[in-house]
Amino acid sequence: MTDTQVAAKAPGGIRVGVQKVGTFLSGMIMPNIPALIAWGIFTAFFIAVGWTPNPALESIVGPMIHYLLPILIAYQGGRMVYETRGAVVGAVATFGAIAGSDWLIALLNEDLVAAGEKEIGQIHMFIGAMIMGPLAAWVMKKLDALWEGKIKAGFEMLVNMFSAGIFGFIAAVFAFYVLAPIVNWIMDLLGGAVGWLVDNGLLPLTSILIEPAKVFFLNNAINHGVLTPLGTAESAEAGKSILFLLEANPGPGLGILLAFTLFGVGAARASAPGAAIIQFFGGIHEVYFPYVLMKPALLLAVIAGGATGVGTNAIFQSGLVAPAAPGSIIAVLAQTARDSYVGVILSVVLSALVSFLIAAVILRASRTRDLAAEAAGSDGFATAVARTQANKGKSSATLSGLAGAGAAGGTATLTAPAHTIERVVFACDAGMGSSAMGASVLRNKFKAAGIEGVNVTNKAIAALDGSADLVVTQQQLTDRARQREQSAVHVSVDNFMNSPKYDEIVQMLLVQQSADETKAEHGEPTDEGAGFVATPTPATDAPATRAEARAAAAAVDSGAAASEGVLTQGSVRIHAGSVSRDEAIREAADILESAGAVTGKYYDAMLTREQTVSTFMGNELAIPHGTNDAKDAVLASALTVVRYDGGVDWDGDRVTFVVGIAGRGDEHLGLLQNVALLFSDEEQVEQLKRAETPEELYTLLKTVNEG
Repeated sequence: MTDTQVAAKAPGGIRVGVQKVGTFLSGMIMPNIPALIAWGIFTAFFIAVGWTPNPALESIVGPMIHYLLPILIAYQGGRMVYETRGAVVGAVATFGAIAGSDWLIALLNEDLVAAGEKEIGQIHMFIGAMIMGPLAAWVMKKLDALWEGKIKAGFEMLVNMFSAGIFGFIAAVFAFYVLAPIVNWIMDLLGGAVGWLVDNGLLPLTSILIEPAKVFFLNNAINHGVLTPLGTAESAEAGKSILFLLEANPGPGLGILLAFTLFGVGAARASAPGAAIIQFFGGIHEVYFPYVLMKPALLLAVIAGGATGVGTNAIFQSGLVAPAAPGSIIAVLAQTARDSYVGVILSVVLSALVSFLIAAVILRASRTRDLAAEAAGSDGFATAVARTQANKGKSSATLSGLAGAGAAGGTATLTAPAHTIERVVFACDAGMGSSAMGASVLRNKFKAAGIEGVNVTNKAIAALDGSADLVVTQQQLTDRARQREQSAVHVSVDNFMNSPKYDEIVQMLLVQQSADETKAEHGEPTDEGAGFVATPTPATDAPATRAEARAAAAAVDSGAAASEGVLTQGSVRIHAGSVSRDEAIREAADILESAGAVTGKYYDAMLTREQTVSTFMGNELAIPHGTNDAKDAVLASALTVVRYDGGVDWDGDRVTFVVGIAGRGDEHLGLLQNVALLFSDEEQVEQLKRAETPEELYTLLKTVNEG
């Protein structure tokens, strides 16, 4: 195994694998939560035990949960794998699973009736949809690849329509006879396990698994893969389910944040009140995860709080009619069953109280040590926020805001290391997009601050060779970079365009420069090899970094000269509406492919890049590009710029400008540098947003910062 292969393997493989599964399941369920909420409202009001029983409207409840919701989930799952084509065949195939399950249960009920036993109810194909939707889409994608480019002109539509229809038929038959029995068995097994826990009073013990899983972002696989399907089935039969409250209860997190508000220190204490409001009323539970990671003993507090809430609901036999998403107290109360308000409210209050009391004891016991750490400027809160974002696997506006609040509360900035910083490297997965732009922004900040003799470059993480003094990476890539550059200072940022860490780096280097100048004034030797020398030195003694800096500048100038054909007027577009992230990436890939810059495989590499690290850069900009393994799919350097005036939801961040990148060599770096400097200035971004035509936008992109 080569060094490159070792470096490419991210740490925590099992955890990351579970995360990816959970994230994919969440991607199928979350867009359909509004449909689940609508179904919950029908259930809460119109079933026999609802607020306003109505037999006519109650007839909507059954078909909606049995047919509509699984089909919606399958459609979304197929769309995630293979866009609309995958969505359609995934939905068709899942209908086969629904029918197959009903057929099997009908046969089983005939035997039960003959034996004088009670019939069993329908099994709703939530799990079947989460399996069959993506699976059918993936197979369809592979089949299309077999005859891609082999169809005679004029027959493309005919082949596309009939191939999808025929495969949808085959997939539905497969789901009817093969998948349906498997899913019925899985649901029976899971339902039996939950029933055993309830019958033996052991359901509160699930908090031992669920609460730590939440903190490490492993809960989606449990919540969306198990609890939502089982809870929905139980609610369809009984009108409510306790399972919806196992993970969504905001009480344990509230208790942790209240304890930090009263007994915490430093940045954690300063930010806790605001985080409590976001967590309890906004339903964004991830804001309390850094506080737990600061002190892992607090896992005991959230486990005990969660178990208290589950136990309270079990005693009062309370539950929700549908999932509460997000986990806000408002959403919880909105979905509470008619007869469950006392139990649900008590479960939230008591779980918060228990979590608060245990957390308070833990915080008080370590208060002296925490105060000493805060006085030394290392209370660990910023590190805990960074670890939380790394656990999540992508940047988060909420967590970034939490880190900012912590900084406002007094967290320490970067401190100068013992050795002189001469080589700064921005590293990303491919080394051709986000890192190049980040390097341009920081290089410009160094120039404005009068910092000289520091070489700022960008590389792929796999190309790091141990020579860097300071390495800047996105937070989820820092661990991989540390493996390659063990002696360097590592700085994690949430985006490469406007991170406050840049100003901290500038201040750190200015302090270092000032120290060198002071030594020179007093005739003291500066650090060997230092890049900051106030007095003239012979050319033979000039540090190597000066030559490197000149070479880097020449390379950028050369790239700028070669970039004339990298961005063409036809590759700049403006759309009035909005699209999804994947649709925006697809358009960028299509433009690059039509320009002859990439092959059809590049789109998949761009999606893979997003699954590893988001290409959101800040200031409403995203720069989708392929992974380092996709270089064979790049035929030439090219850039595309598409402005979406309706905005694009880029994993929770709003994006207006999508700059697609295909880089071969350094031809694109000059223009990319201009784009970086352009988007680091919010006033210039507003000017780009005011451009009325693609031609005007193209002119602004080509002329700003040139010369």
